[in-house]
This record gives sequence, C-alpha cells and structure tokens, in this order.
Amino acid sequence: MSLHAGEDGSRFAGEARRGVTVWFTGLSSAGKTTLGRAVEAQLRARGCRVEILDGDEIRQRLCRGLGFSKEDRDENIRRIGYVAEVLTRHEVIVLVAAISPYAAVRREVRERIGAFVEVYVNAPVQICEQRDVKGLYKKARAGEIQGFTGIDDPYEPPTAPEIECRTDRETVEESASKIVRCLEEGLWLAGAR
Repeated sequence: MSLHAGEDGSRFAGEARRGVTVWFTGLSSAGKTTLGRAVEAQLRARGCRVEILDGDEIRQRLCRGLGFSKEDRDENIRRIGYVAEVLTRHEVIVLVAAISPYAAVRREVRERIGAFVEVYVNAPVQICEQRDVKGLYKKARAGEIQGFTGIDDPYEPPTAPEIECRTDRETVEESASKIVRCLEEGLWLAGAR
C-alpha cells in the first residue's frame, strides 16, 4: 500500500473514496461468502481498506444467544448492520455475507447505513442443496432442523438489488468483477471516474 496521496487527495491511491457496505443476501450455500472473499481479494489488491463480516462467524461471536425465530433473525441482522455502519462511517468497504431472509430488516439496515449496495446472490434451492457441505438442507428436509430458510421458512428475495449474481450461471470471477465494476461506477473507489 503506497503512502502517497492519490489524485483525489486520499491518503492511499487505491482506497475507498468513502465507506460503503456491500450486502450479500441469498440462500444458504448460494455463494455469498465465496463471492465476498473474491471481492475482498480484488479490493485488497487495489490497496483498499476492506472488512468482511460473515454471517456464520458473527452469529458465533456477536450473536451467540440468538435463536432462529423471525425476531432473533432480525436482531442478528440489526447487529451486523450496526457493525457495518460503524466501519462504513470510518471509510471502510464492508462486505457482509448473511442470508438476511427478510426484506423489511434489510431495508431498515440500508436506510440506517445509507452507503449501501445490495447484492442478490441468486441460486436455485436445488443448486444450493448440491453445494451444501454442512448437510443442513438434508437435515431440514428430514425435519431435524426447523425453520430453515428456503425449506420451511421464507426467503424474501430483493426486488431491486443493485447487483444480481446468478451463481448457478456465472463464475466466481465474473460475479466478483461485476461487483467491483459497480463500486467503480458508483465512485466508491478512489481513481474511479
């Protein structure tokens, strides 16, 4: 990372012009974390300050006491949103990979953060089941897990996301590049025109 000022006066030539939260939403095993990591790698290569907030990791550390009722799921998303909001305010590009199944709480978090790009990581449930290394879909279908998103609990897809990535049709590289292009076009990245 270079310590000289960029053309726009930012401290680092490749860093974000201002913070932004990129919110990856989609079914379990749709590819949210995989895409988030790929975007993170591209942004770090450009010298950007970036943090990834993975829904599974946050649930284990920050939201351990929450269950899977609608109220607890909404509270989980609000907590992740608060952390993203603080980081965004400090000019970090925040990549959030969380199922976040309910549209109303996603809208609430978007309004609170302001600088927000929603990425719908879209893959059919059959594809997600094939990718599921943890066997969660199988357990849900067998009745061993109750309230599993996409099986016996609803997923409300975004109606107007900034980006839709069809991970059953696009490579990880294609989807990640599409997201980085959106950040460039939205002038979130320094040096973007």
